[in-house]
Amino acid sequence: MSDVKLLPIAGWYVDPLDSSGSTTRFWNGSIWTDQTQLKIQPPVGEPFDELDTSVEPFESGIPTMPDSEKKRGLFGGKKDLEEEIAELRELLTKIGIPQRDRLKKEIQQLQTRISSARSEVSQVEAQLIRVSDQLMLQEVGIYQYAHPLQNSMEFKSVLDQIDTQTKLLVKSKVAVKSVSSWTVNGSEKEGAKMVRDISKLMLRAYVAEADNCIRSLKPSTREMMIQRLEKTKSTIANLGKVMQIQISDEFHDLKIQEIRTTADFLKKKEEEREEEKEVRARLREEEKVAKEIAAQKAMLEKEKQKYVNALLQMQQNESQVQDEQNLQGIQDMQQKLAEIDAGLSGLVERAANTRAGHVYVISNIGAFGNRVVKIGMTRRLDPVDRVKELSDASVPFNFGVHALFFSDDAVGLETSLHHRFSDKRVNLVNMRREFFYVTPIEVREALSELDGHILEFTEQPEAEDFHQSEGERLKLLPPATS
Repeated sequence: MSDVKLLPIAGWYVDPLDSSGSTTRFWNGSIWTDQTQLKIQPPVGEPFDELDTSVEPFESGIPTMPDSEKKRGLFGGKKDLEEEIAELRELLTKIGIPQRDRLKKEIQQLQTRISSARSEVSQVEAQLIRVSDQLMLQEVGIYQYAHPLQNSMEFKSVLDQIDTQTKLLVKSKVAVKSVSSWTVNGSEKEGAKMVRDISKLMLRAYVAEADNCIRSLKPSTREMMIQRLEKTKSTIANLGKVMQIQISDEFHDLKIQEIRTTADFLKKKEEEREEEKEVRARLREEEKVAKEIAAQKAMLEKEKQKYVNALLQMQQNESQVQDEQNLQGIQDMQQKLAEIDAGLSGLVERAANTRAGHVYVISNIGAFGNRVVKIGMTRRLDPVDRVKELSDASVPFNFGVHALFFSDDAVGLETSLHHRFSDKRVNLVNMRREFFYVTPIEVREALSELDGHILEFTEQPEAEDFHQSEGERLKLLPPATS
């Protein structure tokens, strides 16, 4: 018995029963199975070098083959095997070229789409950031005018000019661009009519959208409305692409200018209303001051008349009764009259000097915390009345008073304090909001530097309502569990 060679491992091999060599048959490691398939790739595993002749062919499941084939092996010699592998690779290459090219083309298309999508996302993100920044600034009142003008009437005049230019563009038929020639059923006349009708329809849609933008416009939504109109213009261009219908850049720019000018007009009107409100408040304050001065003057004059009458009576008695007590009474009367005259003179000066008044420093710890104070000025004879007015239902607790400081130039002193703490304003836009992120101690030090004779300053006002409310709130908390 000759030496037995190792049999090939299980796998697909060229079918020994197929003379064409176009199919493969599965060898399970011991016998050939009935499973066959077309030859797609070179077989794997060890080829036959030599069959075991001691085994009966049909018992082993291996068919007999000529001696020449036994010497060459099941797949032929090494050279034949290499040639077959080369042929298979060439066949695979030929089969794979169209698919590879198609996949390569699809990959390129996908990469182009991805690049385009990334570009669009970047543009949208940039717009979102710009709009978000704009809204953030506008929400706190920082509005940037597109066309800075002095008052709302000037903005109204510009809007009238824009309206006139809009009508001229529509009448001159340059608001919409379209294809120069178009035929319908072979008729250029019918084609031109169709283009005109569709162009008119597109223009009506654009103008309607522009009007909606302006009607719903707010100063804070200016950029959003501009982007909305930009999108409308782009949509109309896409819908009218076949006939090259699109809104002209000149007409579109005019509508954008109208949106910006309208936003500026609305903002200016808002500022003017705020200024009018402040003027009315100042006039009411001046009226109250005038009434207080008039009432105080009337009271002093009435009191003066009483003392004058009493003094005349005592002077008449003096000629009859010359005693020390009567003389002392006359002197007291004369001194009192001098004080009343000084008071009347002060009231006249106070009424004439509109800069005199009280600078007040107040806080509301329950509403704004312990690091916010309000620094203002009032010409009221009793500045506490002004503090009481500020402590109305608009705040949860009454204001506490740190200082009520009289000055002949209260306006100048108040302005100096505001400049000193300008970088610590709570509202950095509306200068009429006199709240500052400072402590009472910092204000007291500033007052000492600016004037130098502070008579009274309270660092911690009582704030009874706030502290009592905090105590009641603690009672409502559930008891702590151990």
